[in-house]
Amino acid sequence: MFTLESRLENVQGTYCDLSESFCKMNFCLGGNWEYKQGIFDKHLDAERKVWLRIPFYVISGHLDGECDGCDAIVKLGKPFVLNHLYNEGLDEEAHISLTGGLFNQFQAPVDPDASVKSRWVDQAQEVLHQLEQSMVH
Repeated sequence: MFTLESRLENVQGTYCDLSESFCKMNFCLGGNWEYKQGIFDKHLDAERKVWLRIPFYVISGHLDGECDGCDAIVKLGKPFVLNHLYNEGLDEEAHISLTGGLFNQFQAPVDPDASVKSRWVDQAQEVLHQLEQSMVH
């Protein structure tokens, strides 16, 4: 993981307004959001292993992941780039189970916090700069 400096850190606004701005830059709401926090995600590579992430925290209201009926006011956190390294190919130690297909669809990363190459940091900084510019106007 590599943290980035950004003017977006500590910006506050409605979840719906911020989400709209992020969506225009091809960010999405990360799948592990909770009612009090979440992450705006953008993959930087075709394999979807390198991500630019901007966390946010609910400071008032309720977050439900959708804008309809959502009254959450959120505060953006410190952006970071994350590199997930996964095993490629078949898992030789996989076991068949009745509920496995429901719960264990994805293998855990080999290193969920692998080092990040400078080219991804540079690309993330460029995306952040574009996002900052789009949110100012």
